[in-house]
Parts: sequence; C-alpha cells; structure tokens
Amino acid sequence: MIEGPAGSDCSADTGGDAIGRDPTSGPRVVVKHRSRLERAQQREAAKVRLAQGQPQRHVAADLGVARSTLQDWCQPTPVGAAPAVLAAFVATPEGVQWLHQLVVAAHFVITLQGGAGVRLVCQFLELSGLSAFVGASYGTQQALNVALEAAVVATAREQRALLAVGMPHRAITAAEDETFHPQILLVMLEPVSNFLLAEQYAADRTAATWTLALRDALAGLNVTVIQGTSDEATALRRHIETDFAAHHSPDLFHGQQEVSKGTSLHLARQVKQAAANVVAAQGRWDAARAAERAYEAQSPRPCGRPPAFAARIEDAVAAVVQAEADHAQAQTRQTDARDLVRELGILYHPYDLEHGQAQPVERIAQRFTDVWARLQQLADAADLPTRARERLAKAERLTIQFLATITFFFATVQAKVEALNLSPALEHALLTQVIPALYLERVAARSTHAEPRHRLRALSRQLLEPLGQPDHPLNALSATERARLEQVAGDCADLFQRSSSAVEGRNGQLSLHHHGRHRLSDQKLAALTAVHNFHIRRADGTTAAERFFGQAHAALFALVLQRMPLPPPPARRRPRPPKPLSLLPVAA
Repeated sequence: MIEGPAGSDCSADTGGDAIGRDPTSGPRVVVKHRSRLERAQQREAAKVRLAQGQPQRHVAADLGVARSTLQDWCQPTPVGAAPAVLAAFVATPEGVQWLHQLVVAAHFVITLQGGAGVRLVCQFLELSGLSAFVGASYGTQQALNVALEAAVVATAREQRALLAVGMPHRAITAAEDETFHPQILLVMLEPVSNFLLAEQYAADRTAATWTLALRDALAGLNVTVIQGTSDEATALRRHIETDFAAHHSPDLFHGQQEVSKGTSLHLARQVKQAAANVVAAQGRWDAARAAERAYEAQSPRPCGRPPAFAARIEDAVAAVVQAEADHAQAQTRQTDARDLVRELGILYHPYDLEHGQAQPVERIAQRFTDVWARLQQLADAADLPTRARERLAKAERLTIQFLATITFFFATVQAKVEALNLSPALEHALLTQVIPALYLERVAARSTHAEPRHRLRALSRQLLEPLGQPDHPLNALSATERARLEQVAGDCADLFQRSSSAVEGRNGQLSLHHHGRHRLSDQKLAALTAVHNFHIRRADGTTAAERFFGQAHAALFALVLQRMPLPPPPARRRPRPPKPLSLLPVAA
C-alpha cells in the first residue's frame, strides 16, 4: 500500500513502486506498495535502528518510506476502546499473522462449517473488538470470503492430484442419491472412507448424467467401481449395472420403509379405534351398573317387573372383555409388524450375528420367506387395504436383489482370498475367522444399543482368539505379511454395503447450508466438498481423503491460510450528521 504523510493508507495494494519526495529533506525516495505484514516488519526494524541512535533520514531512505511516515510509526496509534497492549501487539509482525489467522479461521468455521453467512462474521468482529484492527464491513468481509472459497477449492484440487499419484488400486462402492435446492444436486461418495466423489448440480438425473458425473469424478484416480448402493430408481440402477458393469446393491432402508408405510398407519389407527371401543364398552358397563343402583335406591320401588339388570350387565361385561381382547390383538399386530421390520435388518447379513458363521444364501432366502409369510398373515388378520398390501409386495420384490448382493459378496470375497495364494489352513482361517470377526466389529460400531454392541465385539474377539495360539500357521508369517492379510480381510468385510444412509446424512447437511443461504453457488458447493474431504476428522484423527487415498496429507487450513490475503485495516469512520426533524418549523 502507498504510505503517505501521517501514515495514511490507500485502499488497494497494487505491489508496484512510486516516486515520492520527503517534504523535510528534499531527496527523492522510492515508496513501495507494501502489505500490512511488510509494513509491520519494517516498523519493527525501524524501531530497532532508531533505538540504536541512527538518524531518521537514513532509516527512512533505507526502508524506502517517507520520513513523515516513519515519524508516524513512532507514535502510538489510537484504536478506540481496544487495550493499548493488544494494539501494540497487533502492530507487530507476529500480531499481524495472529490477526490474519483469527479472521480466516472465523470465516472458515462460521461460513464453511457452521452454515452461517458473512454478516455473522462481521458481527463476530464487532462484538470481539477485532473491528478496531480489521475492516468489519460486509463488503470487506465478503471479498475475503470469496477469496477463502477459491483458496479452499484450489488447495483441495492440488491435494487430490498429489494423493492420486501414489494411490494404490482400490475396488470401491459408490453410494449415490440426489437432493433438490430446488435444482437437482447429484451426490456420490465412497461409504467406507466417507470420501465425497462428487457433488454437482445437474439439469436432470438420467443414467447418462449420473455416469458422466461419476466418470469425471474418478478421472485420475486408481479405482474401479464394482458396486453401487442406492434406491431403486431406474436411472441409478442402469447407470451402475449397464454403464459401469457393476453390481447394484439395494438400499435395505427403502424395503423396510415400504413395510412400515404399508403397516404402521393402518395398525396404529386400529389400535386407536380398539382403545376407543374399550372406553365405550366400559362406559356402557358403568351406565348399566349405575342404572341398577338407581333402581334399587328408589323408595318405594316402582310397580311391575324390574328391568333385567343382570342380563344387561352381563352383556356389557362381555362387550368390555371382547373390546379389551380386540385392543390387545391390535397392539400385538402393531408390535409384530415393528419386530418384522427389525427382523429384515437382522437377517440381511452375510454372517450370522449370533454365531459369526457365514449364512448360506438358501438360509437367508428361507428367513426372508418366513418374514414375508408372517407379514401376509398379519395383513390378513388386520384386513389391511389394497394400497398397503401393494407396498408389502413392493418390498418383497427386493428379496431377489438382496440375495444377489449376498451372492456377489461371497463370490468377490472368495476371489480376493484365492488371489493371495495362501495355504489351505490360512485360507480357511481368513474365510471363517478373520473376515467374519472384522465384519462383526463393523456391525458393532454401527449398533445404537450397548447390549448388541458389547455382544458382537465379544463374539469378534472369540473368533480371533484361536489365531493367537503359538502353533497357528498365521504366526509363522512376517509382520508385513500379516498386515497385508489383515488389510485384505478388512477390504472384504467392508465390501458388503446395504445402505446409502451416508449420502442421506450429507444431503441433510447440505440442506442446512442451503436453508441459511438460499442458494449454493458452484464454488461454494465445491468448497463445502473440500472441507468435508480434507478437513473434517473422525475420532481416529483421519480425514476422508486420508482414508480414501491411504496416505496422509497436509492440513487444509494451514495451506489455505498461506493463500489468503491479509485482512485490511479498518476504515476511518466519518461521523454522520444528525438527521433534522421533519416537523420543526423553518425560520423565515
């Protein structure tokens, strides 16, 4: 920036040189356009030289600044209500760098992770008192935010290219779904690492559009898509099965959702109606008994034969008993339906969750058949309408694809293990102990209740326990070879993907950003994708990119900070003249 008399600054930093004249000495000096950090560094250097007794004229000439500017540097800068110690610190090179990091971090967290806008950043600067050192106007901070998004996108693109160079080949599953803002947004991620392959707006959601988007996302990556997990949309299935010649794994949730939609509302209505019938029957019983007591209390009693109160009460009691039985049956059907929905999730696993053994496809097919038969019996008992039965039939049609996915899993696992060329004993241990144990660990990690989580982890340890015996052939291998076998076994355990819920969760996050901003530009969307892949870390300290590429990378924020311009100083605020009252009389 151009340094003028009394330390005045221009609003632009052009990086060139200008010729100026010191009004007190006369010689021409070169005045450079310096950044805020460079000025702070020169200010510190000037203070040191002046403290050593060097003349101001020589120091100013050597630094290339006007002597009046140097004199202004030596004066304390008024900063309003900010503490003098903080103001002095911000004027140092370390203070400028600290202020730079703080402002960029505020933008990074508030706008890219928090889903808020630039105005909240401005408010943060005002409330924290940093507006005494940084321009806090919307226009100033909006320009910084645009620069931040560009820096994040560029840094992520460079990191992706670097990581792709040394990436080992991977056979991956693509979990896919679309959301609406209201434009169509295609979201694709790799579910094991949670790495977002692509997030982009599209004009439609045809199979060709999905295929083009995924191929562009995988360009330069050493990966092969062998499976896709999504709902039953025709375009998604064709895109995976035809264009990529991969297996399509149906989303279990959508099958369970069809069963729930077909049963929950109607059964809940029947339970409510049955409960109302119980209350009505009890009311009639109470009325019959009250009528009998009123009759008996009359004195003298009316002439004639008394009413048949005993028969009326008996009929009312029978009605109450029947209503309570109907209510209990309705509740039982509702509970059975919920249990059957959960049973679909329990049985749809390649390994038995009770014993950790591989489930043959025939056994899983029989368990599916039993569930559908029980649901049909429940539908008949509850007299469900045609629309509800159609939903149950739609869910039942997924059985073939469920069984195909189990078959695909075991065939792929067998091929991966056979490619290792192990001895029969090691191959058997890998197929029946290591892979099932690792799979159970992954299921336990996704369990929401403590009891199944602890039970599955105990079963996993039980399967691995024989492998620790000294005479087991696995212990004869080197540490490198054992690590390689465990890596392959882990890849096999991760192969079974029955849900695209990770994409649904991502869609929920994007909806929050869209709701707060009402529109996500392409650059904003790319920046959000970059933050998800290269910044957010799991409990183990890894990012999605590290898990996907198999190697660490530099911290995204540190790289972005190097690209960001320094925050501009606050503008000098001019006092606004008071607004005159409109109703005051004007002097003649």
